[in-house]
Amino acid sequence: MKILGIDPGIGITGFGLIETTSRAGARALDYGAVTTKVDAPMAERLHELYDSLSEVFDETKPEIVAIEKLFFSKNITTGIAVAEARGVILLVAAQKGVKIREYTPNEIKKSLTGYGSATKTQMEEMVRVHLGLDKKPKPDDAADALAAAITCGFLYRENEVIEVDKFSNSRKEK
Repeated sequence: MKILGIDPGIGITGFGLIETTSRAGARALDYGAVTTKVDAPMAERLHELYDSLSEVFDETKPEIVAIEKLFFSKNITTGIAVAEARGVILLVAAQKGVKIREYTPNEIKKSLTGYGSATKTQMEEMVRVHLGLDKKPKPDDAADALAAAITCGFLYRENEVIEVDKFSNSRKEK
């Protein structure tokens, strides 16, 4: 199964395509990031993101897209811009007819490391290990997108959604 992970952002949106070989096995097929012009008006940046992601979807032909859910930190302005970018990502996926799965940052961390508060460095290393890469994927946004795709590979089955239990390291079926 080909899974496209996406780490949403308005300036940089990371993407990572994996192919699952088993419930716990996957290999990286492609990864990188799409960027928008910082000084462009928001509408132009969203349009640029739409066009770039449409190309990524057309080139990679994923069966499922795994998107990191929005996490609001202290900067509400940044959160709103990321939410707008997520809207574009969801629109592209829906237009392409690709199944969508969303995971919180803690769910992704827990599924890869067993610990919901793993550091960025720990996550990058686990992405490298899970995919059998020689070095950590760059940019960081691509590594985050690959982590979302790996999480989906662990947790998604046709007609079955498995969630990481937010209060323990176990998984539960819905």
